Amino acid sequence: MIRKLRLKFVAVCMAMVTAVLAAVCVSIFAALRGNVEDLSRQVLHRVIQEQPFPGGGPREFGVEIGGDKLLLPYFTATVWPGGNAYVTGGTYSGLEDTEELAAIIQDCLGQQGMEGIVQTYNLRYLRQDNGLYWKLAFVDMSMEQAMLREMMGSYLVIALAAFFLLLGASAVLARWATKPVERAWGQQRQFLSDASHELKTPLTVILSNAELLSALLLEERPARWADNILSESKQMKDLVEEMLTLARADNMTHAPALSEVSFSDVAEDCALAFEPVAFEAGKPLEYTVAESTAVLGDGVRLRRLASILLDNAIKYGQAGGTVTLALEKTERQARLTVSNPGDPIPPEQLPRLFERFYRADASRGEQSGFGLGLSIAAVIAQEHKGTLRAESDSTSTRFIFTMPLKK
Repeated sequence: MIRKLRLKFVAVCMAMVTAVLAAVCVSIFAALRGNVEDLSRQVLHRVIQEQPFPGGGPREFGVEIGGDKLLLPYFTATVWPGGNAYVTGGTYSGLEDTEELAAIIQDCLGQQGMEGIVQTYNLRYLRQDNGLYWKLAFVDMSMEQAMLREMMGSYLVIALAAFFLLLGASAVLARWATKPVERAWGQQRQFLSDASHELKTPLTVILSNAELLSALLLEERPARWADNILSESKQMKDLVEEMLTLARADNMTHAPALSEVSFSDVAEDCALAFEPVAFEAGKPLEYTVAESTAVLGDGVRLRRLASILLDNAIKYGQAGGTVTLALEKTERQARLTVSNPGDPIPPEQLPRLFERFYRADASRGEQSGFGLGLSIAAVIAQEHKGTLRAESDSTSTRFIFTMPLKK
């Protein structure tokens, strides 16, 4: 339980960290993209004012970034009525009277905004209407996009490093934060184990004396009192033994000896043992058992699991209803299903059936037992690397236990 608590603590912390890092990265990307686009627009607004000077080379236009001047490739053009277009300046060469220039200008003039992007040629443009003609300025976006990729790549590496650093810190914090819980849980388990163990001796003495007293007393009333003592003492002993079983499972002091077991024989023996019990309760038992179902487990523990499920089905099954046990063998697993007809159990209560002392409704409290049987069955299933789950609908309530077959 403590391990699950630590994992949950780390998962919650890292989910929050991931959300924060994602928000930071998105914010940084949006800010960088806005800044870089503003730089490109600054260049566009400057180059569109450029006046061609004969005999000179192209002017260099750029913006200052951290004290360095960033030069962006650009060119300007004028478009006269009739579609005549001329390159009037810039760092591009060989564009005059080309199909590329015509396609760029056509795409630019075909858009609504005075500013925009020519996606096909990766250019950002700015248009200026001078009455008789259009003046156009274009700036290459390749450097802008490369700058964004490089900067975001660096930030992502930093974010990834921060994620793993915080993951390690979360693991350390989880261990530190759950220490008091671990200590309290250990003390509770130890108390349960010690109390159960210490109660066994006086209960055994009480039972022995009650049996002798019941046999010696001849009067009806004292004999009945002795029988009451004996009956209640046996019930207390059963409770203590079940609590001790769960305490040992919590403390992991009992590791079952696993060997090859015929689950078919275990299931059939349990069914035969409970057949008269079910008959007396007016709830006939039907069973089908797959042959040669070999598993690696503890035969005694598996028999107890099957007995708990059958006992539970007979106790809480509908009067006159048929209790069924089915052992099936799939390619890799053995599946034991015990079902009984009765009122459906709400879905939200199904997982809680395996909690200690839990009863799905008040009427179940009238039955004998302590609400520990299914908890013990769940522990046995876990010991055998299997799963135990409950299903319920209008037709029946089913407990399904699956475990690996022996390889």
